[in-house]
This record gives sequence, C-alpha cells and structure tokens, in this order.
Amino acid sequence: MPKLVVRSFAISLDGYSAAPGQSQQAPFGRDGLRLMGWAFKTKVMGAMFGTGGGEEGIDNDFMAKANDHVGASIMGRHMFGPPPDAADPDAWTGWWGEEPPYHHPVFVLTHQEKPPLAMKGGTTFTFVTDGIESALQQAFAAAQGKDVRLAGGAATVRQYLKAGLIDELHLVQVPLLLGQGERIFEDLRGVEDLYECVEFTPSPAVTHLRIVKKAK
Repeated sequence: MPKLVVRSFAISLDGYSAAPGQSQQAPFGRDGLRLMGWAFKTKVMGAMFGTGGGEEGIDNDFMAKANDHVGASIMGRHMFGPPPDAADPDAWTGWWGEEPPYHHPVFVLTHQEKPPLAMKGGTTFTFVTDGIESALQQAFAAAQGKDVRLAGGAATVRQYLKAGLIDELHLVQVPLLLGQGERIFEDLRGVEDLYECVEFTPSPAVTHLRIVKKAK
C-alpha cells in the first residue's frame, strides 16, 4: 500500500526546522542551514552535488534510503519559493537550478495558479491551488503505486499531520538551538493519539527518529 512519508527532515533540539529571515541567500533563514550540516557531510550528498567524497555510516545510510520507493513529492509554496527578496518572482523556478534533485513529479501547494514547470532530469512542478488532499490525490496518481514524499516546509508538514494523512516520519534531531523559526509540532492537539515513535537511532552527529501512524 503506498504511503505518504516524511524523510530526513531536520529539526533543532527546540523543535524548529527553519530559522526566521528566509532569503535567496539563506533558504533556511538566518543561520538555519546549520540544521543540514550533518547531511552535507554524507557520501550521498557528495554524489548529489557532484563534489564526490563524503562520509559513510548511519547518517549516510538514512540519506540513501530517503527516496527509496518514492514516485512523487509534495511541498509547500515557501519551500519552492520565491523568497521575499527575489528579483523577478514570476521567473522563479525553484532553489535547485536547471536540474532539481527530485527526478519525478512534484506538487506544490500554492494560492497562485501557474502552468506546470518541466525541468531537466525528469522533475515537473505542478502547482496545486485546491488544498492538501487534492495535492495528495494527484501525487499518489503520479507515483504509480510508489510512495509519496512530503518534502516540506514546516507549515506543510504540520497541515498533513493535523489531518492525520502522514503514514511515517523520519525526523533528524540536530543538537543545536535555534530559539525561533518554524515548527512542525505546533497546535497539534490529538496528534499524540495518532502517532508513536518506533525507532530512536543516534549517530555521532544527530539522532534519527522514526514516527509512524498507530494501527487502528
């Protein structure tokens, strides 16, 4: 049965997944990129960015599994962009250059109607204006029997959590404090009855948490 999954989603010790002050130079907000330091050191990320090298081990193993059996993704408007300081918002094609790392259909939640945007490498961004359930239905259809990955950001993950639509989350808790920003666990009364933590795996850099929907 295909699932809606969140994978390799980094959060700080105080629960933030992004810092305030997002800009074109700071996609994760001011100093928010520190949340991804563990990932940039892995062999998987070295291969993704063409830099080579990188470390193997627990963190790399989790990164390598992030797109296993994934046929489509969903993300929120802020994860796609444009940031507040974009020079030409209408020309914005995302944070990832001409060839985004997804290589499958991506559905972007937004209030602005836009035609689908086909990029190099097999990624096509489709902009969905009629809500989270419509995006999920379209993503499952596009995934053709595979899982759908919920890429972020925090507000989007929170919406799907609140609706009880996420089947599994892999969160990466990074040992730093941000103090402010965006959280996924905010105003979610009742979520404790829907989900449980079934795996707690520390590495030298971070802690990997796997949270799944409770069986009915």
